[in-house]
Amino acid sequence: MNNRVVLSVKGSDRHSFLQGLVTNDVKRARDGIIYTALLTPQGKLITDFFVVGQEDALLIDVAAETAPTLFQRLSMYKLRADVQITETELVVSTGLGAMPDEAVIDPRGPQMGWRYYGQNGIGQDIDWDAQRVAHGIPELGRELNSESYILEMGFERLNGVDFKKGCYVGQEVTARMKHKTELRKGLRRITLSEQVVEGTPIHSGEKEAGTVHTVSGGEALAYLRFDRISDDMTAGAARVTVLPE
Repeated sequence: MNNRVVLSVKGSDRHSFLQGLVTNDVKRARDGIIYTALLTPQGKLITDFFVVGQEDALLIDVAAETAPTLFQRLSMYKLRADVQITETELVVSTGLGAMPDEAVIDPRGPQMGWRYYGQNGIGQDIDWDAQRVAHGIPELGRELNSESYILEMGFERLNGVDFKKGCYVGQEVTARMKHKTELRKGLRRITLSEQVVEGTPIHSGEKEAGTVHTVSGGEALAYLRFDRISDDMTAGAARVTVLPE
Protein backbone atom coordinates (compact mmCIF):
# COMPACT_ATOMS: atom_id res chain seq x y z
CA MET A 1 0.00 0.00 0.00
CA ASN A 2 1.91 3.05 -1.22
CA ASN A 3 -0.50 5.35 0.62
CA ARG A 4 1.03 4.28 3.96
CA VAL A 5 4.30 5.22 5.67
CA VAL A 6 6.03 3.13 8.34
CA LEU A 7 7.94 4.97 11.07
CA SER A 8 10.30 3.26 13.50
CA VAL A 9 10.43 4.31 17.16
CA LYS A 10 13.50 3.01 18.99
CA GLY A 11 15.11 3.73 22.33
CA SER A 12 14.65 2.57 25.92
CA ASP A 13 11.76 4.99 26.51
CA ARG A 14 9.77 4.08 23.38
CA HIS A 15 6.91 2.35 25.20
CA SER A 16 6.44 4.93 27.96
CA PHE A 17 6.82 7.75 25.43
CA LEU A 18 3.98 6.58 23.19
CA GLN A 19 1.92 5.40 26.17
CA GLY A 20 1.56 8.98 27.39
CA LEU A 21 0.44 10.28 23.99
CA VAL A 22 -1.92 7.88 22.22
CA THR A 23 -5.45 6.65 22.87
CA ASN A 24 -4.70 2.93 23.23
CA ASP A 25 -2.55 0.85 25.58
CA VAL A 26 0.87 0.54 23.95
CA LYS A 27 1.74 -2.43 26.18
CA ARG A 28 -0.64 -4.49 24.05
CA ALA A 29 1.63 -3.91 21.06
CA ARG A 30 4.72 -5.52 22.59
CA ASP A 31 4.06 -8.78 20.76
CA GLY A 32 1.39 -7.71 18.31
CA ILE A 33 -0.47 -4.73 16.89
CA ILE A 34 -2.88 -2.07 18.15
CA TYR A 35 -5.06 0.53 16.44
CA THR A 36 -4.81 3.96 18.03
CA ALA A 37 -4.81 7.71 17.44
CA LEU A 38 -3.09 10.94 18.40
CA LEU A 39 -5.47 13.70 19.43
CA THR A 40 -5.28 17.42 20.06
CA PRO A 41 -5.64 18.59 23.68
CA GLN A 42 -9.25 19.42 22.71
CA GLY A 43 -9.87 15.74 21.89
CA LYS A 44 -10.02 16.08 18.11
CA LEU A 45 -8.23 13.73 15.76
CA ILE A 46 -4.77 14.47 14.40
CA THR A 47 -4.38 11.04 12.80
CA ASP A 48 -5.16 7.39 13.35
CA PHE A 49 -2.51 4.69 12.94
CA PHE A 50 -1.33 1.23 13.93
CA VAL A 51 1.50 0.43 16.34
CA VAL A 52 3.35 -2.85 15.77
CA GLY A 53 5.72 -4.33 18.32
CA GLN A 54 9.15 -5.63 17.31
CA GLU A 55 12.08 -6.88 19.36
CA ASP A 56 13.92 -3.56 19.41
CA ALA A 57 11.39 -1.06 18.03
CA LEU A 58 7.79 -0.02 17.68
CA LEU A 59 6.60 0.44 14.11
CA ILE A 60 3.99 3.08 13.32
CA ASP A 61 1.85 2.38 10.24
CA VAL A 62 0.23 5.70 9.26
CA ALA A 63 -1.42 7.30 6.25
CA ALA A 64 1.16 9.00 4.02
CA GLU A 65 -0.81 12.27 4.04
CA THR A 66 -0.49 12.67 7.82
CA ALA A 67 2.91 11.00 8.32
CA PRO A 68 4.82 14.33 8.28
CA THR A 69 2.43 15.83 10.84
CA LEU A 70 2.70 12.78 13.09
CA PHE A 71 6.49 12.77 12.81
CA GLN A 72 6.58 16.46 13.74
CA ARG A 73 4.24 16.03 16.72
CA LEU A 74 6.11 13.03 18.09
CA SER A 75 9.43 14.85 17.70
CA MET A 76 7.99 17.83 19.57
CA TYR A 77 6.80 15.67 22.46
CA LYS A 78 9.91 13.54 22.92
CA LEU A 79 11.94 16.22 24.76
CA ARG A 80 14.72 14.34 26.63
CA ALA A 81 13.22 10.88 26.27
CA ASP A 82 15.51 8.16 24.92
CA VAL A 83 13.59 7.86 21.67
CA GLN A 84 14.71 7.86 18.06
CA ILE A 85 12.07 8.28 15.34
CA THR A 86 12.93 7.50 11.73
CA GLU A 87 11.07 6.76 8.53
CA THR A 88 11.61 3.25 7.20
CA GLU A 89 11.39 1.81 3.70
CA LEU A 90 8.98 -0.92 4.79
CA VAL A 91 5.96 -1.51 2.57
CA VAL A 92 2.51 -2.13 4.05
CA SER A 93 0.50 -4.95 2.48
CA THR A 94 -3.06 -5.90 3.40
CA GLY A 95 -5.20 -8.86 2.47
CA LEU A 96 -7.91 -11.32 3.31
CA GLY A 97 -7.70 -15.07 3.75
CA ALA A 98 -4.46 -16.98 4.24
CA MET A 99 -1.89 -14.87 6.08
CA PRO A 100 1.77 -14.57 5.05
CA ASP A 101 4.35 -15.54 7.65
CA GLU A 102 4.83 -12.70 10.17
CA ALA A 103 1.62 -10.93 9.13
CA VAL A 104 -0.68 -9.68 11.91
CA ILE A 105 -4.47 -9.61 12.11
CA ASP A 106 -5.97 -6.13 11.75
CA PRO A 107 -6.92 -5.12 15.32
CA ARG A 108 -10.05 -3.29 14.18
CA GLY A 109 -11.62 -6.66 13.46
CA PRO A 110 -10.95 -9.86 11.49
CA GLN A 111 -13.20 -8.62 8.69
CA MET A 112 -10.36 -6.26 7.75
CA GLY A 113 -7.96 -9.18 7.24
CA TRP A 114 -4.24 -8.94 7.89
CA ARG A 115 -1.41 -6.44 7.62
CA TYR A 116 2.13 -7.32 6.57
CA TYR A 117 5.31 -5.23 6.77
CA GLY A 118 8.16 -6.10 4.42
CA GLN A 119 10.60 -4.82 1.83
CA ASN A 120 8.22 -5.74 -0.98
CA GLY A 121 4.46 -5.49 -1.27
CA ILE A 122 2.11 -8.46 -1.51
CA GLY A 123 -0.66 -7.70 -3.96
CA GLN A 124 -4.35 -8.54 -3.50
CA ASP A 125 -7.15 -6.96 -5.48
CA ILE A 126 -9.71 -6.24 -2.76
CA ASP A 127 -12.52 -3.69 -2.63
CA TRP A 128 -11.61 -2.25 0.76
CA ASP A 129 -14.31 0.42 0.51
CA ALA A 130 -16.91 -2.36 0.36
CA GLN A 131 -15.32 -4.00 3.41
CA ARG A 132 -15.30 -0.75 5.35
CA VAL A 133 -18.88 0.14 4.48
CA ALA A 134 -20.11 -3.36 5.34
CA HIS A 135 -18.50 -3.20 8.78
CA GLY A 136 -18.71 0.51 9.64
CA ILE A 137 -15.00 1.29 9.54
CA PRO A 138 -13.94 4.91 8.89
CA GLU A 139 -10.94 5.99 6.87
CA LEU A 140 -8.79 9.10 7.13
CA GLY A 141 -9.72 11.65 4.48
CA ARG A 142 -13.13 10.06 3.95
CA GLU A 143 -14.96 9.84 7.28
CA LEU A 144 -12.09 10.89 9.56
CA ASN A 145 -10.78 14.46 9.58
CA SER A 146 -9.42 17.12 11.92
CA GLU A 147 -12.90 17.77 13.34
CA SER A 148 -13.51 14.12 14.28
CA TYR A 149 -14.07 12.92 17.82
CA ILE A 150 -12.99 9.28 17.98
CA LEU A 151 -15.96 8.02 19.99
CA GLU A 152 -18.35 9.41 17.38
CA MET A 153 -16.36 7.49 14.78
CA GLY A 154 -16.60 4.13 16.53
CA PHE A 155 -13.09 3.81 17.96
CA GLU A 156 -14.31 1.98 21.04
CA ARG A 157 -15.97 -0.70 18.87
CA LEU A 158 -12.82 -0.83 16.69
CA ASN A 159 -10.49 -1.42 19.66
CA GLY A 160 -8.85 1.97 19.18
CA VAL A 161 -9.19 3.44 22.68
CA ASP A 162 -8.51 2.17 26.19
CA PHE A 163 -10.30 3.82 29.12
CA LYS A 164 -8.10 2.19 31.78
CA LYS A 165 -4.62 3.00 30.48
CA GLY A 166 -4.23 6.41 32.10
CA CYS A 167 -3.52 9.85 30.70
CA TYR A 168 -2.84 10.75 27.08
CA VAL A 169 -3.29 13.87 24.98
CA GLY A 170 -7.03 14.59 24.65
CA GLN A 171 -7.93 12.03 27.32
CA GLU A 172 -10.09 14.35 29.44
CA VAL A 173 -12.42 15.24 26.57
CA THR A 174 -12.64 11.62 25.40
CA ALA A 175 -13.38 10.32 28.90
CA ARG A 176 -16.04 12.98 29.44
CA MET A 177 -17.77 12.00 26.18
CA LYS A 178 -17.69 8.38 27.33
CA HIS A 179 -18.89 8.76 30.90
CA LYS A 180 -20.75 12.06 31.25
CA THR A 181 -22.55 12.72 27.98
CA GLU A 182 -24.64 10.89 25.42
CA LEU A 183 -23.31 10.98 21.88
CA ARG A 184 -25.52 13.15 19.70
CA LYS A 185 -23.71 12.54 16.41
CA GLY A 186 -21.79 9.71 14.89
CA LEU A 187 -20.98 7.33 12.06
CA ARG A 188 -23.74 4.99 10.91
CA ARG A 189 -24.29 2.59 8.04
CA ILE A 190 -27.10 3.47 5.65
CA THR A 191 -28.79 2.15 2.53
CA LEU A 192 -29.54 4.34 -0.50
CA SER A 193 -32.39 3.76 -2.93
CA GLU A 194 -30.21 5.09 -5.74
CA GLN A 195 -26.60 6.10 -6.27
CA VAL A 196 -25.37 9.36 -4.79
CA VAL A 197 -21.92 10.90 -4.60
CA GLU A 198 -19.80 11.17 -1.51
CA GLY A 199 -20.42 14.45 0.29
CA THR A 200 -24.15 14.61 -0.48
CA PRO A 201 -26.08 16.18 2.40
CA ILE A 202 -28.72 14.05 4.12
CA HIS A 203 -32.02 15.65 5.07
CA SER A 204 -34.69 14.52 7.50
CA GLY A 205 -37.76 16.27 6.20
CA GLU A 206 -36.64 19.86 5.76
CA LYS A 207 -33.78 19.65 8.27
CA GLU A 208 -30.19 18.72 7.46
CA ALA A 209 -29.33 15.53 9.30
CA GLY A 210 -25.85 14.59 8.12
CA THR A 211 -23.58 13.75 5.20
CA VAL A 212 -22.98 10.74 2.98
CA HIS A 213 -19.38 9.53 3.03
CA THR A 214 -17.97 6.34 1.45
CA VAL A 215 -20.47 4.75 -0.94
CA SER A 216 -20.36 1.09 -1.98
CA GLY A 217 -23.19 -0.23 -4.10
CA GLY A 218 -26.47 0.56 -2.37
CA GLU A 219 -24.88 1.15 1.03
CA ALA A 220 -22.75 3.90 2.51
CA LEU A 221 -21.24 5.31 5.67
CA ALA A 222 -22.85 8.51 6.91
CA TYR A 223 -22.15 11.00 9.67
CA LEU A 224 -25.53 11.74 11.26
CA ARG A 225 -27.25 13.74 13.94
CA PHE A 226 -28.98 11.05 15.95
CA ASP A 227 -31.89 13.27 16.98
CA ARG A 228 -32.80 13.77 13.32
CA ILE A 229 -32.85 10.13 12.26
CA SER A 230 -36.32 9.41 10.90
CA ASP A 231 -38.29 7.44 8.32
CA ASP A 232 -38.29 10.49 6.05
CA MET A 233 -34.61 10.82 5.17
CA THR A 234 -33.18 11.64 1.76
CA ALA A 235 -29.80 12.29 0.13
CA GLY A 236 -30.46 14.09 -3.12
CA ALA A 237 -33.11 12.00 -4.87
CA ALA A 238 -32.26 8.85 -2.89
CA ARG A 239 -34.23 7.55 0.07
CA VAL A 240 -32.01 6.88 3.10
CA THR A 241 -32.50 4.11 5.63
CA VAL A 242 -30.28 3.79 8.69
CA LEU A 243 -29.13 0.22 9.28
CA PRO A 244 -29.12 -1.36 12.77
CA GLU A 245 -25.81 -1.09 14.62
